[in-house]
Amino acid sequence: MKRLLAAFVVAAVSFGVASIGTATAKSFPETIPLRGATSAEGIATGIGSSFFAGDLFKGDIYRGDLRSGAASLFIDAPDGRMALGMKVDVRDDLLFVAGGFTGQAYVYDARTGEDVAELQLANPTLGTAINDVIVAGGAAWFTESFHPRLYRVPIGADGSIGDPSLLVVSGPAARLSGDFNMNGIAASPDGKTLIVAHSGDGTLYTVNPETGASAAIAGADVPFVDGILFEAGRLWAVQNFLNQVTELKLSSDLSRATVEGVITSPLFQVPTTVARHGSRLALVNAKFDTGFPPTATSWEAVIVESR
Repeated sequence: MKRLLAAFVVAAVSFGVASIGTATAKSFPETIPLRGATSAEGIATGIGSSFFAGDLFKGDIYRGDLRSGAASLFIDAPDGRMALGMKVDVRDDLLFVAGGFTGQAYVYDARTGEDVAELQLANPTLGTAINDVIVAGGAAWFTESFHPRLYRVPIGADGSIGDPSLLVVSGPAARLSGDFNMNGIAASPDGKTLIVAHSGDGTLYTVNPETGASAAIAGADVPFVDGILFEAGRLWAVQNFLNQVTELKLSSDLSRATVEGVITSPLFQVPTTVARHGSRLALVNAKFDTGFPPTATSWEAVIVESR
């Protein structure tokens, strides 16, 4: 009788645990609306399932949760700012944002939304598009889409922001072959190699952060490439007007790429940048198919499964 009772208790507890697991398991939403936004372009993940997304032409920043699907205005940016690519420096609780045609970059406190730094990287009267950013090797690196230049913003051990410096890019990544040239940016884990997406060429290049010398990544054929994400040897390349994300496996020396798969969704409407949380990718729809500036009336993040 004791054995039977013990077996019953074990079974009941097991059933209860299983039931609790099933009851509390919650799938991620497919879309997260950015209510009040007038445009969208950049997205970045923060601590846990938190994320940030930007209003391209207003510069406002939204903060939300990929798991719950909640999002709201986090930073009401001063007039004149823009928000393109962005990246969170989790160690220092900093949010770096590329300022597009303003030639600026912005650094915010990722917890409070307060301004940390406003940096003038390029002269907007000469034509500029500060497009995307990566944090690697103790610095934030910003791409310039109209000129063959990258900008480095040092981050001190205490999280302080140093003076920006310019890196002139040479080699194939310096080619000006389209309206937008160097666009998305990623880096090796040690920060010793940068990877840039070249929208005009529809491919990827490595860039030496010391010399600016660039080289092609063989096999990286990604027309309409925009934002990129590189983690654990895999690179996800957003192909905006193709409404897809191509997953690539890079060789250990970053010289070759092999296509692992292509991710599509009926919810994509010209996605531009990508962030990752576990097995899921989060993208924002820029909706440039409606015009530039776009004329859409609603904006959202889209969540899809990665491989």
